[in-house]
Amino acid sequence: MVAGATYDRIGRGYGEARGEDARIAAAIERGLGAARSVVNVGAGTGSYEPRDREVTAVEPSTVMIEQRPAGAAPVIHASAEALPLDDDSFDAAMTIFSDHHWEERGVGLRELRRVARERVVLVNADPSLIGDCWLARDYLPGFARIAPERYRERGFWEAELRELLGEVEIEPIPVSADCTDGFCGAWWHRPEAYLDPAVRAGTSVFQVLPEEEVRAAIERLRRDLADGTWARRNAELLQREETDLGLRLVVARP
Repeated sequence: MVAGATYDRIGRGYGEARGEDARIAAAIERGLGAARSVVNVGAGTGSYEPRDREVTAVEPSTVMIEQRPAGAAPVIHASAEALPLDDDSFDAAMTIFSDHHWEERGVGLRELRRVARERVVLVNADPSLIGDCWLARDYLPGFARIAPERYRERGFWEAELRELLGEVEIEPIPVSADCTDGFCGAWWHRPEAYLDPAVRAGTSVFQVLPEEEVRAAIERLRRDLADGTWARRNAELLQREETDLGLRLVVARP
């Protein structure tokens, strides 16, 4: 299913559950460097679009476009795989938490490279590391299986990025205990948040996995929180102020 159709189906209310985290935004700003004109592909509701640069958004989902706030960057209704833009038309092309939803990821990333004069900036999680997260490991194993099998191999994701984008710089982005963006891993230190349907509504994994699998996982988590099992199992994790969930800043200079 293409990204636009997916988010037309599951994206209602997304803007209420998701937002920006200042530390992730700072990483994106570093990645963009001195770029003045930026195209944001898979732009969604506009999170992480720089306010002090010339931004054009590209988004395939009408539902997501309708949730963009007043004053957001102008948006083009199109897919990553077929950008209606000229070669080298922006200083930078960026995509944030988006490329895993594209029907043809390789085509989309090559399109970003085509339209960017200076750099391509990508933020997403290395899919081979998802299974290390307690949510996938202990409650929702289907989370790790969403990615195609080859992406679960350590090193494949990075190798493919280099094949598609050329030389890349890859920097870990630690996720803080009080992360203010509601993506799936953001609640690693606040497990009770996953019991809230509104929180789950802002995370695609809970929408695409079978309903019965999600329901069973949430009930197990509810019991483990109530009797202290979760806290005992994750005692060391609770001592941290931030952790590595596999989130990465990728910068390529075409």
